[in-house]
Amino acid sequence: MLPDEEFRKSLPFDSERLDALMAQADIDVLLVTSKHNIQYLLGGYRFFFADYSDAIGVSRYLPILVYPRGRPQRASYVGQAMENSEVENGRFWMEKVDTTSWGAPQAMRIALGHLQELGIEGRIGIEFSFMPADAADMLRAAVPSGQVVEGHFPLERLRAVKTAHELHLIEQASDRVVDAMLATFSALAPGMTKNDVVGTLRDHERARGLSFEYCLISAGTGLNRAPSGQVLRDGDILTLDSGGRYEGYIGDLCRMGIIGTPDAELEELLAEIETIQQVARQPIRAGGTGAEIFALVDPLVEASPSRDVLHFVAHGVGIIGHEAPRLSGRGPVTYEGYDMDLPLETGMVLSVETTMNHPRRGMIKLEDTLVVTQTGVVAYGDQGRGWNRSAA
Repeated sequence: MLPDEEFRKSLPFDSERLDALMAQADIDVLLVTSKHNIQYLLGGYRFFFADYSDAIGVSRYLPILVYPRGRPQRASYVGQAMENSEVENGRFWMEKVDTTSWGAPQAMRIALGHLQELGIEGRIGIEFSFMPADAADMLRAAVPSGQVVEGHFPLERLRAVKTAHELHLIEQASDRVVDAMLATFSALAPGMTKNDVVGTLRDHERARGLSFEYCLISAGTGLNRAPSGQVLRDGDILTLDSGGRYEGYIGDLCRMGIIGTPDAELEELLAEIETIQQVARQPIRAGGTGAEIFALVDPLVEASPSRDVLHFVAHGVGIIGHEAPRLSGRGPVTYEGYDMDLPLETGMVLSVETTMNHPRRGMIKLEDTLVVTQTGVVAYGDQGRGWNRSAA
């Protein structure tokens, strides 16, 4: 076994920071069960067999990483039986790995044995949103009342500041998503359906090494963003708001296209969106706050002739689409704006998005990915910000 300091340096995450965050939350041991946090703590690992679906037999795949505060060398991992091949591949940094479970109750039973070996009598942090009810019931029945607490917060804070490698992956994801969008816009033609467009984008993202996740697409004057059989016509505008992953990190951006030539009003409306997006970048820097972003943007939205249908939001992005920093308590995804008045840190990654649901012209939107630096921002996937015209 490696000495403690050398062992910590070999881990794919900052264990000292995690220990400190757990101490702040008064958590003695974490049972990590979400695939995104497992991925982070295992340096990018995702079990390929369960990457698309968790269901297996009469239960579900439930990985459990048991992490005792201050004792990373005593951490353990509970995986599915077929993950024994990944043990042979050396994918796990912990010495104690059990790959004999097939479903959630079995996995929890094994994890409880690990807890007993650790002698944990304090507070156990779990991810309530990512713990199936049968496993959670087993845990509560095995430990004293009130000992099980929410463990999401320290894990989220651990992921908030990205490493240089993570930033590289987010940059690649963002650049490739936008490149795929531009290729898709070029291929637009009257008679295509929204389903056709999404299929084209999916093919372009996959050809660029991305895992396609979704595309929110509006077309013409409609505000419906689901892929459908809606037929495109000459002069239609389109929004492509897509998420594609590169080695586990998401590129989440939005760009505009048109079949034909934008008129003066469309140019003016997109220019207004672009102005808001650029103003939102101005206060972003290490030491700045989310509140400063909204303080500059809100007056622009309020002064707009389209203020009733104009919406701005900023949030963190990385392994998942909305993660720390949490810059606002408002927006389509609801959570407390914990970071609104806290200083931003170098290496945090933000998504800023402005949407106009115009009653006559349809949806007009831009979404950008910005990295916080000491003096400002670096934008990823920053091309294609105007009206992207089809070759047809």
